[in-house]
Amino acid sequence: MFGSFRRKKVETAPSAVSHIAFIMDGNGRWAKRRGLPREAGHRAGAKTFSRIVEHCIALGIPTVTVYAFSTENWRRPKQEVDAIMELLDRYIEDTFSRYADRDVEVVFLGRRDGLSPSLVEKMERLENESRGRKTRVNIALNYGGRDEIVRAVNRLYEEGKLPCDEQTLSAALDTAGRPDPDVVVRTGGDYRTSNFLLWGSAYAEYFFTGTLWPDFTERELDRILTDYAKRHRRFGGL
Repeated sequence: MFGSFRRKKVETAPSAVSHIAFIMDGNGRWAKRRGLPREAGHRAGAKTFSRIVEHCIALGIPTVTVYAFSTENWRRPKQEVDAIMELLDRYIEDTFSRYADRDVEVVFLGRRDGLSPSLVEKMERLENESRGRKTRVNIALNYGGRDEIVRAVNRLYEEGKLPCDEQTLSAALDTAGRPDPDVVVRTGGDYRTSNFLLWGSAYAEYFFTGTLWPDFTERELDRILTDYAKRHRRFGGL
């Protein structure tokens, strides 16, 4: 369902890209334009997710983060939410075999409460079995950027580490241990961050495309990375 992981080695991404993140928007509109139920769009989007993540791994990008389900997405119709959770459950099952002998770590960002116990058990098993591998794939599930910061601050408070500095807060976030995103790609034509990686993406380079996520291709990603290589990141300096 999630496509082949046997893609041949391709040219590497710009060396400055240590972390790329995706806001995978447009699944529902993709389905609507084809007269299909929204669930069909999410199934198509899952295949694109698999292809694009594999392409990033082949390019040698150390960290890839995808926005799979936000804390606000619970407001969607139950049928659609159930379909997304089923896809995630099947993805986890599929990943156990696909990544078993590969140097890829899978980490889930976000809250665990609210998710089914069986799904959480599979998530934790996958995290434990892949821990410490070279390339990390972060899946933001039941995730919100504000919620991530609030949880981090509360954790530091409980540990008696407040007041704190930026480094201490960064170490308490879900994304701890990996660099901040260099590139954030949003598909679907909207121009907003949608509560995604608010702390870590403070100096990320954003790329917005009108392409709906199921239609997003490796070639378009390559063009984005070529554009990124031409940008001069100043981080507030000159």
